[in-house]
Amino acid sequence: MTFDPASFVYSISGVPELIRAASVLPARRENIELTTDDGLRLVGELAVPESGEIRGTVITLHPLPTHGGFMDSHVFRKASYRLPALAGIAVLRFNTRGTSSPRGQSDGSFDGGISERADVAAAVDFALRRRLPNRWLVGWSFGTELVLKYGSREPVASAVEGAVLLSPPLHRATDEDLDAWAAGRKPLTALVPEFDDYLRPVEAAARFARIPQAAVIGIDGGKHLWVGEKFTARALNEIASAVLGSPGTVLPGEWDGPLSSAAQ
Repeated sequence: MTFDPASFVYSISGVPELIRAASVLPARRENIELTTDDGLRLVGELAVPESGEIRGTVITLHPLPTHGGFMDSHVFRKASYRLPALAGIAVLRFNTRGTSSPRGQSDGSFDGGISERADVAAAVDFALRRRLPNRWLVGWSFGTELVLKYGSREPVASAVEGAVLLSPPLHRATDEDLDAWAAGRKPLTALVPEFDDYLRPVEAAARFARIPQAAVIGIDGGKHLWVGEKFTARALNEIASAVLGSPGTVLPGEWDGPLSSAAQ
């Protein structure tokens, strides 16, 4: 049975509590389905602020599904648990074609980042139809390749404000893709762990120099998988900073209000 994300049960302790890996903050959450222009059904989830203004929207693109990546990859799962309440940011997560998670399996099969162009377009189209504002692409590892290849091209380019990349390997994305981002002039932030398995900060700075508006931020001590609360919090801070146009944003580490917990 598919888990209903609206079924989290919240409690109030009456005192501020530390936000931990399994902490789930209040939001309006729903299971969603996307339809691609080649007829596939993709499964996902949308989490929006429980009340008040939606200040921004992140459309997440997960790591490589053939190596365990899916919509519940931990940084994106925790983004959905925290960003709506802490920053007023809506979080759209979904499984690209052929990818399976506890939410379910999306139709189709993995195509190495080629047919996935339609998956990116479907997610952005969903956000448009829901009238979610200030839309940003956020990719992690393989997801960054999809951002770089398709985020600067229509029908996606005119519908998003910019992008954030976590651990970009720059395997599938070409110099032509980087040049297309440069020509589009939309902001791009690349978060590059110091000890990444594929691309490290010095090399990343050289590669991304083709994009004048790109900011390459080295993550001291970080690794490709962003394991540990210190690194998760840093990723979410940088995402919020970019989306809200507020450099140096530091999200609260405690929550004084209704709180739930998710199984890890």
